[in-house]
Formats: sequence, C-alpha cells, structure tokens
Amino acid sequence: MNPRIAVWVANGLLAGLAAVSLFPLLWMLSVSFMPAGAASSLPTPLLPHGFTLDNYHTLFGSIGVGRYLLNSFGIALLATVISVSFNVMAGYAFAKLHFRGRDALFKTLLGALVIPGQVAMLPLFLMLKPLGLINSYGGAVVPAMASVFGIFLVRQFARGIPDDLLEAARIDGASEFRIFITIIVPLLGPVLATLAIFSFLGSWNDFMWPLIVLTDDSLHTLPVALAGLSREHVQDSELMMAGSVVTVLPVLVLFLALQRQYMAGLMAGSVKG
Repeated sequence: MNPRIAVWVANGLLAGLAAVSLFPLLWMLSVSFMPAGAASSLPTPLLPHGFTLDNYHTLFGSIGVGRYLLNSFGIALLATVISVSFNVMAGYAFAKLHFRGRDALFKTLLGALVIPGQVAMLPLFLMLKPLGLINSYGGAVVPAMASVFGIFLVRQFARGIPDDLLEAARIDGASEFRIFITIIVPLLGPVLATLAIFSFLGSWNDFMWPLIVLTDDSLHTLPVALAGLSREHVQDSELMMAGSVVTVLPVLVLFLALQRQYMAGLMAGSVKG
C-alpha cells in the first residue's frame, strides 16, 4: 500500500474512533440545552430545536447546584494539596533515603494495592467517628491524603535522580530539608503534575465515601447531589444531562489543560523506573 494512503487510512480510523468516543459527551451537552421533554420525543433529536438555558437556571437556582460545586472543588483541591505533599515526601524517602526496613515496608505497601478500597471504608468510618470527623469536610478528605500508587509513582521517578547530585549538596552543607525543597521538588515537576491530576480527578469523581461520611445535604459533593437529583427528577432527562455537564466539564477542562504535563510525568516515570 502506498505510504500516503496508509497514513490517510490510519488517520481516518483514528478520527472515527475519536468521533465514537466523543459522541456521548457531545449529545449530553446538546440535550442539556433542550426544552423539557424534547429528548424523549421520537425520533430522538441530536441537536436542540429550541435552544434554552432553563435547565441550568433550575440547577443553579431552585436546586442550588452551586453549593455542591463549591463543595466538590474545595474537597478535591484540599485533598490534592495534601496528597501530593505526603506522596512526594514518602516517594522520595523510599527512593533516596536509607533506613531500616525500607524495602520490606515498600513491598508491604505494594501488596496493599490488591485490597479494594471499599474494604477499608467501614474500619475507616469507625476510626473517624470518635474523632468527630463524620459529616465534615475533614472526614471526606482523609482517604485521599496519601495513596500507594502515588508513592510508587514518585519513587519510580525519583530513582532516576543521580545520587552524586544529592551527595554534592550534602558536602556543601545543605540540610535534607533544603535538598528536598530546592533540588528534589523542582526535578519532580512532571510527576507532580501527573500526581495532582490523578488526585484531583479521583477526589472529584469519588461517590461512595462522600455518600457514607457526609450525611448533611448541604455538605454533599456533585456526584452525590446528582445521584439524589436523579431520584427526584428521573423523567427530566434534560435536567439530568445539564447536571452531568456541570459535573464533567471542570475535570475535562483541567485534564485538557494539563494533558502534556500528565503524559510527560507518566512517560518519565516509566523510563526512569
């Protein structure tokens, strides 16, 4: 086959797959601008015949989705900051600091990856209850404060940093804290961006734990609020699609904005590991 034709065929297949993948998101966006009941008509319309913002007015007006949006953003941002901080420090320690039982402890942590997160929810709930963290933002953030995968990702990347660079800094009299802040953290830039995206997306999309720990409706996050909305407005497809757009759009924009740093962190970590 002619190389030029092969390129066109490959690009055409990729474009077709991209169109199939994007179609549900685009249709969701289209339905969110349709009048009530329009999406249920036959044949199902692909584009709104009467463009309207009533569904978004209902969401942010009478339903108060803005409160849930702020809850999700605040919890996800706080969880991301804490998680990145803890994971970076732990990953660097496992990669470059020598202490007794380091390798055995790291292997134990890796073994914890096979345990489903849902298994730990009940013990964690029972631990947080005496501390008064149930039905609070702090309780919602606790499970995301550190992750084995984040520690592993940072460790794999940090192992590629030359030991001679750290030894030279120690000979010059730099403390371990200064080495970490001025040398390690800047070098870990790509993996920090990847880890931040992982942490933010995981916290933003989390449904089960906020549903368990946040009993007050005013503290609910967007996924929990959207699930409650679906029970009350099960027939309002247009309203539900508008709620889905509000839930998906922020993280989609974040991922597209940081896509290059995200891929750079993943590739660098795999090569340096």
